[in-house]
Amino acid sequence: MKENAGQSSYKSNLKVLLTAVFLVLGLWFAYQIMSIIFLFFLAVVLTLILNAPTMWLVKKKFPRTLAALLVFLIMLIFLGVIGWLVVPKILEQLGILFNNLPQYYADVKTSLSSHLTDYPLLQKRVLSGSAFEEGMPSAMMLVSNVGYFSASIISSIFLLIMFLSIVAYMLISPEPLIETYLTFFSEKNRPKAARALARSSVMMTGWMKSNLIVGAIEGTAIYFFLTYMDVPGVWVWVGLALFAEFIPKLGLYIMMIPPTLIALSISPLAALWVLLFYLGLTELTGDFVIPKVRATTMNLHPISSIIVMLAMGLAFGLMGVLIATPLTAFIKAYYEEFYLSGVSKANIREEVDLILERKV
Repeated sequence: MKENAGQSSYKSNLKVLLTAVFLVLGLWFAYQIMSIIFLFFLAVVLTLILNAPTMWLVKKKFPRTLAALLVFLIMLIFLGVIGWLVVPKILEQLGILFNNLPQYYADVKTSLSSHLTDYPLLQKRVLSGSAFEEGMPSAMMLVSNVGYFSASIISSIFLLIMFLSIVAYMLISPEPLIETYLTFFSEKNRPKAARALARSSVMMTGWMKSNLIVGAIEGTAIYFFLTYMDVPGVWVWVGLALFAEFIPKLGLYIMMIPPTLIALSISPLAALWVLLFYLGLTELTGDFVIPKVRATTMNLHPISSIIVMLAMGLAFGLMGVLIATPLTAFIKAYYEEFYLSGVSKANIREEVDLILERKV
């Protein structure tokens, strides 16, 4: 009897040990292929976005394969036209900015020196040796970075081809993948899983729509303002602005640093105007335009997006930041479907007021 109990305990402990070992190995392997997981996640996001126009064509009696290929081809043409119109100008102005960096550096240093003449200690601290010069990237660092990106361009092209291939396959034939996804849930929870993914799809479409609208508004405003202010590299800053909304709330704040520093080489007043313009544009779009565009589709609180973005950025760097908003949308959709749908909201408004007004 004791022998059987001992064998049962041994088998139970061995099972727990093996489970722990496989769990650790699984987590380690997932961490090693995290870039592939992120790539697949982005492919799913893009497929959900492209599925909306594809289903519109299917409802117009187009075969699914033909509809998916047409939508995919239109997307490639759109990206190609944008690249043909914008990328050459960006590369041209990047080259000009790179060649003029020493002159910009000298102009900024001269401008600061003239405005700090009444504060000799501060002038010495800011302009001599360490503080100011160490903040500027060295020519060797810039050259090494250029060499690094040049060396990785082949792998980037390969990943892009693989990414587009995954999107095309999922868009043309999504049914087997959706069936596989639903089999991970019990029969009772499959309707919730289906609704959660459908809601995520709506939110992804709204996210991309809002990014395009707000990015176009911000890019147009930046183009005209910086052109009026004669700030060099206008198309570079416009290109950065188009991607600013992929970093919620903080994107345009980050993107305003380079043009403000370049404007400082013209004059401190020009830099101040550029800074105020970016701050005003960020608040205007963030408080009025984006909530209106996203209200009916995403309805994400800015705090939730920022928390997820900071966590993902700290854990996974730039790629984590880029997927933060879609990930937040997925979390919200599944949380609402699997948990919040079963929670009563009776009297919740009164309880919120109780907290805010401290009625104790």
